[in-house]
Formats: sequence, C-alpha cells, structure tokens
Amino acid sequence: MYLFGDPATWLPLAFAALLGLSILIYVVLDGFDLGVGVLFPFADPDEKDRMVASIGPFWDANETWLVLAIGILLVAFPTAHGTILTALYLPVAVMLVGLILRGVSFEFRVKAPVKHKPAWDTAFYTGSMMTSLSQGYMLGMYIMGLEVTAFTLAFSAVTAVFLTVAYSFIGATWLILKTEGALQLKAVRWSKGGIWGVVLGLGAISISSPLVSPRIFDKWFSVPEFFLLMPLPLMSGALIVLLWLSLRRLPTSDDSFAWFPFAATIVLFVLGFFGMAYSFYPFIVPDQLTIYEAASAPESLFIILIGTLFVLPMILGYTALAYTVFRGKATALSYD
Repeated sequence: MYLFGDPATWLPLAFAALLGLSILIYVVLDGFDLGVGVLFPFADPDEKDRMVASIGPFWDANETWLVLAIGILLVAFPTAHGTILTALYLPVAVMLVGLILRGVSFEFRVKAPVKHKPAWDTAFYTGSMMTSLSQGYMLGMYIMGLEVTAFTLAFSAVTAVFLTVAYSFIGATWLILKTEGALQLKAVRWSKGGIWGVVLGLGAISISSPLVSPRIFDKWFSVPEFFLLMPLPLMSGALIVLLWLSLRRLPTSDDSFAWFPFAATIVLFVLGFFGMAYSFYPFIVPDQLTIYEAASAPESLFIILIGTLFVLPMILGYTALAYTVFRGKATALSYD
C-alpha cells in the first residue's frame, strides 16, 4: 500500500484523475450524440433516421461514463458529492429527466406508427436540449464556485447555451464522419455555424475563470506558469483555424478527410479540459474543498481502487469494441 508513497496523498490524486478522465470521455462521447439530438429540427425526416442510425450503437454505452464519474465522486469524494449535488439538485434532476426522455424516444420513434413519429422526434430533441442545457448550467455554476447570485445565474445561463452549441458542433462533425451525400453537406454547414459558438464559449470561460478567482488568476499569469501554459491557447487557436479551413474544403471527392473535423474537435475539448483541471487543482469544490479534504479514508480508497482496476478496463474494452465493430458510414436504421 505504501509502494508509491503516502496513500493519503497519491490515492486522492489517482481518483481525481480517474474522475476527470471519466468526465472528459463522457463529454466527448455523449457530447456528440447529444449534439445530434440538438440538430434534429434542422433535418428532414429521412435524414433524422440516418442521424439516429449514426449514434444507435453507441449512445447508451456513452452514458456509462457519466454513471462511472458520479460513482467515483460518491465513493471517493463523498463530502464533495454532497456539496456539489446539493447545490445543483435542480439542474441534475432536469438532466436525468432529459436522459430518460432521450432513451425512451430513441427506442419508440423507430417502432411507433408513422403518424406518431414526429412526436417522438420532438421528445428526442427536447430530451437532448434539456440534458445539454442543464449540463452547461452546472458547468457555469461550478466555475462560479456554486454561489447563487444574479451574476452567477446569468453566467450559468450563458454557459448553458454555449455548451449546447459546442455539443451541436461536435455532433455535426460526427455526422460529417458518419454520413454522406446531402446530410453530410448539411453537417458541414452546421459545423461552420457552430464553430463560432465554440470559440465564444471557450473565450467566455477563459476570461471569467481568472476574474472570479484570484487563485486562478495567479496560477495563469504568474511567471513562469504563464509561459508554461502558453501552448494551450496557441494550440487551441491553431486547431480552430485548421478546423475552419478543413470545413471549407469538405466534402472531398473521396471523403478521405471527413475524419479530421471530429478528431480536431476532440483534441480541442481535451485542451479545454486540461486548462480547467489545471485551474481548479487541488480543489474539487472551487475554493472550498480540496481533493485531499474531500477524499474517503485511504483504506477505503485502496479497496475501491482494486475494484476500479477491474471495471475500468472492461468499460474501455467494450467502448473500443463498439466503435471498432460499427466503424464506417451509418446505414439505414432498422429493427427487423
């Protein structure tokens, strides 16, 4: 147990890393299938079937990462779990209702009579919007330190919109990868519009985080930290430029470049996540509770870690298998 040093130090850090990894994978994977749902009103009925088919093999597995993240937060950081979910009780409830609505409408829209299908399409879109907006609101409140004021509520409303746009953007890049023809052309147009929302969202979070926390301001603008962090915004800016240039060239005749917007967006999300992780470390509740203060006893964490070492590879393996088996363009959706 002491092989890696003091367990009271490295075990909370290990579980914080696992929690961050779970959240990051969830945001990327469930982000694109939530984004596909957000884009539903802009598609024709036949295109909606193809959009659903593109996420059909993946959407429920993607949500596994949210369950894992909440589970890690509960068992490894119970004090933080209580503080965060108490402050965010209402948006969490909205998110869960949205996820349930998405799951039910996803299954029933294909099996329902034709006359009822538009209603299930609306339910799928509504569930996607509820989930995306609530997650964006929770992100804004978390950045603001979970304090409820007129300013934090307004900021959280803004982040709710920007995260929803970001999800729609990664959803559109996913459709560029997974579809062809007229729907792929539409996805390119959707991506060209959504990229500006992503830029504004990243800008809003980057500007607000150091302004609301002197500690984050010092971590960003002290020397030599300022120069060590400089590659993050530079790489993000370069990726945005490359994304815009690639969208102007798509679709290509051989479709060989369709993967790039989705891959570049994933990297952009990862860079943004690492920026936030650096900003808030070692706090798990911003400026209130560190990962070391909120962590369970080292003995409990060690037992949980043993279980995690069995469960996590299984989830990773299942996810990799699903994306490998169902690679390629989406085909017509059928339950026959």
